[in-house]
Amino acid sequence: MSEDARFEDGVEASLRLRAEDTEDLTVLAALVQDAVLPASEMTWKKSKRRFACLINRFRWEDKVVSDRLGRPPERVQSLLVIDDVFALKQQGLAGEDMSDAVLSLLTMTFEPGEDGTGRMILTLAGDGAIAADVEAINVTLQDVTRPYQAPSKKTPSHPE
Repeated sequence: MSEDARFEDGVEASLRLRAEDTEDLTVLAALVQDAVLPASEMTWKKSKRRFACLINRFRWEDKVVSDRLGRPPERVQSLLVIDDVFALKQQGLAGEDMSDAVLSLLTMTFEPGEDGTGRMILTLAGDGAIAADVEAINVTLQDVTRPYQAPSKKTPSHPE
């Protein structure tokens, strides 16, 4: 008899996940919640129809184990890639020099359009957002470094 994988099963392994529907995207959104990224680490390759960013994500999948062992929380650098992008818009990020800005990713959602198209929205702290008009849900999240101790030594929290 087979068992479903548990969240804790992936604690020590690096992640490489792909979302192709809204259910998959919900999982990726949970894993990238509270990620931080320098604005300079975002790129859109219009000719390749790809938006990518290098994020420092909180390792939510490790939280239960680190709490149990009394270990400080961890982050890991990950590449978040949205493919099949035909237009990219941003809100709250223009006007000033953003090259030194550090952004905080709150969530990632999808608003469906016609025939599988839609808009992928990355909501940032401080009323910022990035909207990628996509042909279909095609998102990849891949860890690219080893985990490291979160500089704050704290788990992100949000006021109720």
